[in-house]
Amino acid sequence: MAPAPHPLDPHHDGSATYVDGAPVLGEEVTLRVRVPHREDGSPGATRVVLRAVRDGEPAVSQASQASGDAAGTWWEVRLRLVNRLTSYRFLVSRGPDDFRWLTATGVHARDVFDGSDFRISTDHRLPDWVADQVGYQVFPDRFGRTETGAPVPDWAIPCAWDQPVVHKGPDVPFQWYGGTLDGVADHLDQLHELGATLLYLTPVFEAWSTHRYDAVSFDRVDPLLGGDEALERLAKAVHEGGLRLVGDLTTNHTGEHHDWFLRALVDPDSPERAFYRFGEQYPEGYAAWLDIPSLPKLDHSSTEMARRLYAGPESVVAHWLRHGLDGWRVDVANMTGRIGGDDLAHDVARAIRDTIDEVAPDAWLLAEHGHDATADLTGPGWHGTMDYAGFTRPVWCWLNGGAPGGEGLPHGLDYLGLPVDVPVLPASAAVATMREVHGAMPWTSWQGSTMHLDSHDTPRFRTVTGGGTDGGVDGAGRGRDLHLVGLGLQMTMPGVPVVFMGDELGLTAVDGEHARTPYPWDEPETWDRPTFEAYRAWIELRREHVALRRGGLRWLDAGVDSMTFLREHPDETVLVHAVRRPAAPLELPLHALGPGPVLATLVGAAAEVTDGVLTLPGAAGVSVHVVR
Repeated sequence: MAPAPHPLDPHHDGSATYVDGAPVLGEEVTLRVRVPHREDGSPGATRVVLRAVRDGEPAVSQASQASGDAAGTWWEVRLRLVNRLTSYRFLVSRGPDDFRWLTATGVHARDVFDGSDFRISTDHRLPDWVADQVGYQVFPDRFGRTETGAPVPDWAIPCAWDQPVVHKGPDVPFQWYGGTLDGVADHLDQLHELGATLLYLTPVFEAWSTHRYDAVSFDRVDPLLGGDEALERLAKAVHEGGLRLVGDLTTNHTGEHHDWFLRALVDPDSPERAFYRFGEQYPEGYAAWLDIPSLPKLDHSSTEMARRLYAGPESVVAHWLRHGLDGWRVDVANMTGRIGGDDLAHDVARAIRDTIDEVAPDAWLLAEHGHDATADLTGPGWHGTMDYAGFTRPVWCWLNGGAPGGEGLPHGLDYLGLPVDVPVLPASAAVATMREVHGAMPWTSWQGSTMHLDSHDTPRFRTVTGGGTDGGVDGAGRGRDLHLVGLGLQMTMPGVPVVFMGDELGLTAVDGEHARTPYPWDEPETWDRPTFEAYRAWIELRREHVALRRGGLRWLDAGVDSMTFLREHPDETVLVHAVRRPAAPLELPLHALGPGPVLATLVGAAAEVTDGVLTLPGAAGVSVHVVR
């Protein structure tokens, strides 16, 4: 388990404060370690040694003292990047009786396995614009309605905009509310008002459902959404407004009515037959995603399928990047290319990246991964993942409505796929999970991943925090306080925060299908205005402070009801203190923040400084302070 953070721990991470130089194969970078003085003023270390793995064998190098002050010492060492992925750690010692490893999960007074080492990749190359984004996720059928003139297909169940969402039973995927891409364009002012900079759309390809993960073609936008022309109009409006646009592609499976699958069924000699895997061992005679017959699984051993879908300039991936998209989110990327004894997942990710590098080298490639994605993030494939493992899950466990003093959650609420109630855990456990998950990936992979309080696949976070279960707006604010603590974390931690449409209103839901509520444009009186204004304020704060977007993260403390960290960037340092319920004030040695720090409070109650001790308020909420 990751050790508990201590404010005087030595620190290193992959951010610009601690790594100087671009990671280029064969070139050197400078690594820095900050070692605070002990509470008695003595040095925190007299020796720092780099241990890096080179060609599979550990090699050691002595670091030297680069600078020092009343707060601590900076150590530096040069590292040549001989391999495409280099793992490294630091030995920190005060003498013969002091043995500590500094790894990406913290400081350990014992030997630990190499899986917690820092990692630096020469292949990752995250597009520079990604770190500055705040995303807004839209489920196109439920955001804005316009007329398209397209005939209503037989599978669709037309619904009035204010008709309740069915989230159990056979009708779930067929409720059609009539949202369109022109409807999304009509409401881009909502993104601008919130301060979001990126629009992420769930699938838009023609399908036999409104979730559209069962595509019948990747070559055309669903006429129900307005067709190809509507996507072009939306992309134009998005870009003219200074926003980015990310699409959603399913490389793991198609729908059973997909052009490819229909040809594969009728003609065993067709090229499309090799796009899928047929056999008597499968219940339906073919491999399907989670054995759901309507979602036949793609076989990535087919080079022709790869050429059409993602490999090369004539592929689906390339086509839509040339027609308005700034990146792709890939559905169930964790299962793509994995079938039976075959595992081509990394090959697929690398091929998509190669296509992006050729067609749109500044595009972003994001992988959906519902659990630990770290093994898939070290190579030249995905830029990042939807960070359910390192952000969503620990935040839910710390801020759910069953926390002491809360009203409690309904039994049976889906804990992200597990048939148990959402656990109630202290901040120390949540932070340990965050450190372990993020410590197992390169810094740029963490920075290129997305932070979600919820999404179209999960219960609403407002329900998790105790705001209700009816699918409407928590206008009374029952779950507001804990929700806004989570929002404060989402807008102050590394990664790209993504807001699911309606979170800013206080919408509730008990599962992902329930969460796909049509946006209540005609009922503004029901919106939870304090929540809406909080979203505006937190997004503005993130956009104003480079440390919150690009800074490293140094943990200072994690207790039961509070967690505290620094975001450090060469241009500024920001202190964040999150408290889930009223607690005792937190006292920290002032010099843990640096030499002679002066704090300016940006959000929440002011901190106090007395006799070299920093006291942070115990009031519930999130306080943010610039350290000057």
